[in-house]
Amino acid sequence: RQTRNTFITEMRIYTRMDILLNLINGFLIVAVIGWGIALWAQGSASAGVVAAASALVLRLSGMSNWIIWAVASFFRELGVVAEGMQTLSQPVTLIDHPNAQVLQPQEARIEITELSHHYGRALGGLEGINLSIPSGQKLGLVGRSGAGKSTLFKLLLRFYDAESGQIYIDGQRIDRVTQDSLRSHIGMVQQESSLMHRSVRDNIRYGNNAASEAQVIAAAKQAEAHDFILDLEDPEGRRGYEAHVGERGVKLSGGQRQRIALARVILKNAPILLLDEATSALDSEVEAAIQTTLYSMMDGKTVIAIAHRLSTIAHMDRILVMDQGRIVEEGSHEKLLAKGGLYAGFWAHQSGGFLHVDAAQ
Repeated sequence: RQTRNTFITEMRIYTRMDILLNLINGFLIVAVIGWGIALWAQGSASAGVVAAASALVLRLSGMSNWIIWAVASFFRELGVVAEGMQTLSQPVTLIDHPNAQVLQPQEARIEITELSHHYGRALGGLEGINLSIPSGQKLGLVGRSGAGKSTLFKLLLRFYDAESGQIYIDGQRIDRVTQDSLRSHIGMVQQESSLMHRSVRDNIRYGNNAASEAQVIAAAKQAEAHDFILDLEDPEGRRGYEAHVGERGVKLSGGQRQRIALARVILKNAPILLLDEATSALDSEVEAAIQTTLYSMMDGKTVIAIAHRLSTIAHMDRILVMDQGRIVEEGSHEKLLAKGGLYAGFWAHQSGGFLHVDAAQ
C-alpha cells in the first residue's frame, strides 16, 4: 500500500509538471511565431529570421520535455538509493552472545525443549515442540504446508532466535555458541538451492574451502553431477568446473542446481544433515542413482529430512508428523500406517495417485 501511494503521488507531481511545462511551451511557441510574423509584416524581420526563431523555440520545447523527464528520473533513482541505504543501515539483530563458545559436537545429539516461535504473530510457526534426536538417527519430517517444518530448520540453523524454548546440540545451547561454528557443523540441501555467480568449483567448495580438486570432483561424481559439469560452457567461453553458473544458478536447470548443492554438502561432510525436499527437482532416473549416495552419506550422521513424497523417507529410523506447529504423530513408517492417522491418510493419497479408479474408468 505504501508503494502504491508513493507511486500515485509521484505520478501526480509528474503530471502537474508536465501540464505546466506544456502550457509554458505552447505559450512560448505561439508568442515567438506571432511576434515573428508581426515583425515580418512590418518589414523589421526577414522570413528566414522568423523561420530560424520558430525552429529554435520548437527545439527548446523538445529539450525542456527531456529535462523534465531527466528530473523525474533523478528523483526516482534518488528514492531507490535512499531505500537501499536504509536497508544496508539496518542494525544486525541476530548476534553472537558476548560469551559465545565454539560448538564442538561429539555425537551430534539434538535436544529441543518447549520450542515455540510465531514470527511475532498470534498464529503460525511452532508451538511447544519437545524432541530428542539421538546421535546418528535418521528422522523424517512430514506435514501439510505451513505445519512448521521449515520453521524448525530455520531455528536449528539459528536464522532466528526462538521466542521461547531451547535447542541443544550435545548439551550446548545453540544461542550460546558462535553462528559460524554452528553452521559449519550443519549441512543443508533445500528444495530451491541457492548458488552464487561463481564457477562450479567455487560453488561446490563453498562448504569446505580447503578441499582439493580431486575431492571436489569426487563429490560431484557422488552427486551425479560430474558428467553434465564437463559439458558446461558459459558465454565467456569458460568450460567445465571453471564455468560460471549465473546469478542464483540461473544458467542451470533445477535438477542441475540441486545436484551441485548435493555435491557441496557431500564435500562439507558435516555431522548434522538437514534435507528439505533434497531430490524434488530430479528426474526419476537420476533420483534413483542419488538415493544410494544419500543413504551412504547419512551413515553415522544425525539427519532430519523434510519430504512431501513419503516414499523418500519411509525407511527412516523415525518419522514425525506435524500439524499446525505441533508434533501430532510419531513412529516408524509401519507403526504410523497401522495407526491410521494423518500419516496413513497422506500415504493413501499418494499411493492411490491423483485419480480414483472409478473416475479413470
